[in-house]
Amino acid sequence: MTPPQRKRRHPGQEPPPPPPPPRAAEPGGEEQGRPKNPERLYVITGPDGARAELDLVTLIVAREEIPPSVTPEQATLLRLCTSPLSVAELSAYLGLPFSAMTVLITELITAGLVQARAPIVRQALPDRSILEAVMHGLQKL
Repeated sequence: MTPPQRKRRHPGQEPPPPPPPPRAAEPGGEEQGRPKNPERLYVITGPDGARAELDLVTLIVAREEIPPSVTPEQATLLRLCTSPLSVAELSAYLGLPFSAMTVLITELITAGLVQARAPIVRQALPDRSILEAVMHGLQKL
């Protein structure tokens, strides 16, 4: 019995390399290196209309329960807004750009489902009289 013969391959006869494995999608629905589909944003937000004056730090709070007529994105937004969240946080959680978030939030504001609040601004420096009172109190100890 003779052993099997090995065949030599010539450079042009090599089989093609296997295709690369599919990349995992990022949490925002975007694959690595590929831009988001702008058609998807239009489907989510609908035609462009009037927008509410919102900042990244504007707080959004849900006012009512989730009605069955809202879109899935709006329902998710209402679930997140049981406690006040900024527009920037909502944008990050939903993986949508700020412009799309303003459209969604404007629709919810006009429907009366959410309320937009100005952010709570804290005073940058405490009052000088309070600092002096604390300093004198510490010196008396």
